[in-house]
Amino acid sequence: QVSGGEDEIQQLQKALLDYLDENTETDASLVFSRKFYIAQWFRDTTMETEKAIKSQKDEDSSEGTHHAKDVETTGQIMHRAESRKKFLRSIIKTAPFQFSTLKMNSDTVDYEDACLIVRYLASMRPFAQSFDIYLTQ
Repeated sequence: QVSGGEDEIQQLQKALLDYLDENTETDASLVFSRKFYIAQWFRDTTMETEKAIKSQKDEDSSEGTHHAKDVETTGQIMHRAESRKKFLRSIIKTAPFQFSTLKMNSDTVDYEDACLIVRYLASMRPFAQSFDIYLTQ
C-alpha cells in the first residue's frame, strides 16, 4: 500500500530498491539489478522531460499562441522530473548497505511483492503501454 502524499512511483521504486538491497547478500546479481533500475529510471525521467519540452515547442509553433494550461502542465512535469532525479541522485550517492536507513516504512517487501512492483513499473513503460497497438497491427 502506498500513502497518498508522496509520488506513488517514487515510493514503489524505494520499496523495490530496498528489497534488492536487503537480498544482495544472498544473490550478487541483485547489485547489478539495483544499478540497472536506477540508471533506467533516471533515463526515463530525462526522456519524459525532453518529450514535454518538445511537445510544448511543437504546440507553440503550430498554434502561435501560448496557453497557460499547457505551460502549467509542462511545469508540473518538469518539477516532478527534477524531484525524481534528485531522489535517484541521492540513491546513487548512498552505498547499498546504507540504503536500509532510507526505508519506506518498517514493513519489508517479500519476493512476491517485489515481482508485483516490477510488473507495475514495467507496465508504465512506453512499450508496455503501446503493446495493444502493436498487437492490433
